[in-house]
Amino acid sequence: MTRRVYLDHNASTPVHPEVVAAMLPYFSEIYGNPSSVHGFGRDARSAVDAARERVAGFLRVRADELVFTSGGTESDNFGLKGLALARGRGHVITSTIEHHAVLRSAQALEAQGFAVTYLPVDQYGMVDPDAVRRALRPDTIAISIMHANSEVGTVQPVRAIGAIAREAGVPFHVDAVQTFGKVDIDVDAMGIDALSFSSHKVYGPKGIAGLYIRRGTKMVSIQHGGEHERRRRAGTENVPGIVGLGAAVEVRARDMKAEAERVSALRDRMWEGIRARVPDVRLNGHPTERLPGTANLSYRNVESESIVLGLDLKGIAVSAGSACTAGSVEPSHVLVAMGVPLDWAMGAVRSSLGRSTTADDVDYVVASVAEVVAKVRKAMPVPAA
Repeated sequence: MTRRVYLDHNASTPVHPEVVAAMLPYFSEIYGNPSSVHGFGRDARSAVDAARERVAGFLRVRADELVFTSGGTESDNFGLKGLALARGRGHVITSTIEHHAVLRSAQALEAQGFAVTYLPVDQYGMVDPDAVRRALRPDTIAISIMHANSEVGTVQPVRAIGAIAREAGVPFHVDAVQTFGKVDIDVDAMGIDALSFSSHKVYGPKGIAGLYIRRGTKMVSIQHGGEHERRRRAGTENVPGIVGLGAAVEVRARDMKAEAERVSALRDRMWEGIRARVPDVRLNGHPTERLPGTANLSYRNVESESIVLGLDLKGIAVSAGSACTAGSVEPSHVLVAMGVPLDWAMGAVRSSLGRSTTADDVDYVVASVAEVVAKVRKAMPVPAA
């Protein structure tokens, strides 16, 4: 039987057994609508309130500053559009390497008459805080910069950007989907007014996420209906999911620091092993300021999809740094923004390690990568750009 190694934790994580156990009663035993006034509804409401308190405690914020959503994409849409539409018109600042949930929200705002500045990044995928300062205009109404990039793992200087935003009196939204539960987040010290986070990146269930909104921040809803979430996000609450998110943050509070140290060491072990055995390989992203378990490597003159499929045959799950759409392969918008040459960008492969990753897994991956890349290069060379 082929060995199976999962190195795609930035895409999604397995639900932690403690989280599954916490959720199970809310599928069949405690199933009332939390908006109902009867006992069944009150039991569900109590579970939602308790989970909200747990997440608030983890983030060190007030429970009434949290809004539960269906996922990181909704949280990002709500965060950016909610800030902009509450102000009616004006200028928004973001970066060229944001998740598409932010980029396409910004484009939608442009279509409605808002002006948007897309800041460049350096060779490591990092935004220069001074560039944020220079981009400010009298009509700037929102800044949205991610905490860390999901592809290359670079952690942004959010604290410095937040200080600039606060000095200018401009609300600051941060997409923290990739950092929530992996590294420490202090919304006060970082000057964050709205923060997107998600459950399934931290061993919680899919379909549940949230948005922190600092008390007093002017924000409008983008989903309309009932009175849910204090009229900020209409729709019946996903009670099992919310309970799962609450349980997941308790596990993260306990395990986050030790796991970050462990997977960082394994990540470095993998990189050192691969570059010792594979020629023409480079690390994408910042060498030190990056997510604990993320390693994005480019193999020159190789198509990343070939490596992903070759590793999949060996039971290893990684992701491509380029997206294949409608039969044509294009380099990642993140790598393009970083100025990575095409012959390197087309061969980008991301590995994201997690709680189940072992040293034996890493050694197996290193040997498999060396074999697969050599085979692909021999059979399918891609001319240099």
